[in-house]
Amino acid sequence: MQFDNQIKLEKSLRLPSWIKFPISKASEFEKIQKLIKKSDIHTICEEGRCPNRAECYASGTATFLLGGSICSRACAFCQVKKGKPSEINNYESIQVAEAVKILNLKYVVLTSVARDDLSDHGANLFVSTINEIRKIDPSIKIEVLTPDLWGGGKSLEDKDRLQGERLKMILDKKPICFNHNLETVQRLQKEVRRGASYNNSINLLEKAKSIAPNIQTKSGLMLGLGETLDEIETTIIDLKKVDCDQITIGQYLRPSLRHLSVKKYWEPREFEYLKSFCNKLGFKKVSCGPLVRSSYHAG
Repeated sequence: MQFDNQIKLEKSLRLPSWIKFPISKASEFEKIQKLIKKSDIHTICEEGRCPNRAECYASGTATFLLGGSICSRACAFCQVKKGKPSEINNYESIQVAEAVKILNLKYVVLTSVARDDLSDHGANLFVSTINEIRKIDPSIKIEVLTPDLWGGGKSLEDKDRLQGERLKMILDKKPICFNHNLETVQRLQKEVRRGASYNNSINLLEKAKSIAPNIQTKSGLMLGLGETLDEIETTIIDLKKVDCDQITIGQYLRPSLRHLSVKKYWEPREFEYLKSFCNKLGFKKVSCGPLVRSSYHAG
């Protein structure tokens, strides 16, 4: 399928009419924000200024950000703070579990900043938080959205082994879904995801399915960074090759002038085409649209 003006090269693009942010309820924001501040916890919903956060709060879903609010990597698209990570909060898992209880959440997504400074790259942050949430209510569904868990060791074989060990720690807790985002096509990885790689991410998703075949796997893409339709289709096919079950595809929106600029706003009809493309390949769940994010309608 061909689209006109597939990649626009203007330095600054006007926000198109089809990007319409949902109207939020002030009461929902106030309730969540007060709790976050009081509990000394973080959510990617707030740190990343997700446009859908009010909708998710209202439906009983939230995405908690583990490991503090400062990431050890400096991805050029992300609004989360970068720099030297903070000391680990030993009570974070308990505080998150208490927040889940207060908010009466039925579906929880756990993500984290990259913690390349830790020997387990933050794997135990997920393990301990899942444990604490299940102490409160074992029926709560938990999805994990992890970094690539890559690094450490003196050789590629060591790094690969350590990645697998960290991944298994998390999967042994039997989350309902394992999510790891590719974010963009292979050609743009170095520019967009500093410190990560396409192959490491694909391999992580493949390992997850190998370790725990019954756990759904999921990945997400942002559009508008300069990718072509052919590249997007190739990326989607690569995800299907490693038996990825779910996919989210949304429009990249520039958080600030310090971040990567938007090269193109993909049109609703283009998102509809990509949704159809994914469905024909056999993905079990496809969320595709301008404001779709990796935890959109996760529950």
